[in-house]
Amino acid sequence: MKSILLACAFCCTLVAFAQTEFNPKSKSDRDKEFVITELNKKFPVYKKVASDIWSYAELGFLETKSMSRLVGVLQSEGFTITTGVSEMPTAFVATYGNGGPVIGILAEFDALPGLSQDSIPQRQIITEGGPGHACGHHLFGTASVAAAVTLKDWLIKNKKQGTIKLFGTPAEEGGSAKVYMVRDGLFNDVDVVLHWHPSSDNDASPESCLAIKQTMFRFYGKSAHAAAAPQAGRSALDGLEAMNYMVNLMREHVPQEARIHYIISKGGLAANVVPDFAEAEYMVRHPDARVVEQIWNRIVEAAEGAAKGTGTTMKYEVISGSFNLVPNETLSRLMYNNLKIVGGVKYTPEETEFARKIQSTLDFKVPPIESAAVVQPYKTGGFFPASTDVGDITWVVPTAGLGTATWVPGVPAHSWQAVATGGMSIGYKAMNNAAKTMAMTGIDIFNNPSIATSAKKELADYVGPDFKYKSMIGDRKPPLDFRKGKQ
Repeated sequence: MKSILLACAFCCTLVAFAQTEFNPKSKSDRDKEFVITELNKKFPVYKKVASDIWSYAELGFLETKSMSRLVGVLQSEGFTITTGVSEMPTAFVATYGNGGPVIGILAEFDALPGLSQDSIPQRQIITEGGPGHACGHHLFGTASVAAAVTLKDWLIKNKKQGTIKLFGTPAEEGGSAKVYMVRDGLFNDVDVVLHWHPSSDNDASPESCLAIKQTMFRFYGKSAHAAAAPQAGRSALDGLEAMNYMVNLMREHVPQEARIHYIISKGGLAANVVPDFAEAEYMVRHPDARVVEQIWNRIVEAAEGAAKGTGTTMKYEVISGSFNLVPNETLSRLMYNNLKIVGGVKYTPEETEFARKIQSTLDFKVPPIESAAVVQPYKTGGFFPASTDVGDITWVVPTAGLGTATWVPGVPAHSWQAVATGGMSIGYKAMNNAAKTMAMTGIDIFNNPSIATSAKKELADYVGPDFKYKSMIGDRKPPLDFRKGKQ
């Protein structure tokens, strides 16, 4: 009977936390209450910040107004700001505090091209062909700033030692800015990293993903009249197609988890002219970055052989590359426990009606709307078949992330429905939940630095004693112009 009463008391405590109506007794409880109170009080401020960045909708490496908005908040809160890090004008590091532990927090803020959308439950473009926040990075960056400021206020209130580093990481959508920051050693003095991402549910389970390497292959030949003097020409397109043929044959002889996809971005200008230039964009993915490198090397050899066989020349340029995520259960379990305290997103009647209308635009089976209020069970071995530049960070610093239901259940990322939901109250409420969860997790680590020690040991055991980080992008500079002309 006694154990049953204790279990009931514990459950009641969790419910009270989730509703933010409780009488804190322990130091830990008071810390959680501080986070909830502070972020609820400042919610209108952060909502306005996120709304502004949503309206800017700036593409990768062009996020000048978005960066300035976040930096302005951090400066006003006493953070020391370093901008233009790793030769990226919109990348920055904001630091507060001294000594250890050093907690890093990631903040993204770039939009996607061609997804302009109003915050209403039907397709309505604001700017034809314009960008939109279809991955919710306006919420991402703002919640991370909110968590960093709350941690700063907690350090001051409790006269605690510790350092907060917020990393403003631009161009996640294709620019891989974090890879350049890791390569340049910006995370070398960080003990743990926390981050989050908008989602259609609430989850803090550890997971991995696909490593990726993206390359442009360019073939150069000789132009000639394709009918009158074909012998005088050497077709760059022939070289490219020979490469593609060999790579397609290769698909039978790579691990089944691998993904190889490409497009021919340039293949000539007229059928009666032997093309003297052709270009293809390739992406190679696999759950293990080391396997990606092996497959990529074979593709390069195929390209070299194709050029030799067709009398053309070939050059390649690595555009981007990122490692797979290394899960860290030490940090993930901690973050999950805090997400359970915060809870999911509870809709008002108006938000429920909005959600119903959004779901009616989807042509597949969707989860119940009520699932937005549910925190998914903790599970290990999670995997999503996409890629992120957070991956490189996880190989050098123990890292944990979470997702909150910023989008109506069932809504996919990179859709107009995601833009719409992220620009109204549902998205902002979930953003606040993410900020609370990260801030609570940071406080737990400041209160108990041995957590960071355990997380580091887990990472060291995973990568092994011989691992030395080497980025897949080599020594190339950030592609600052890759989104220019698409804004």
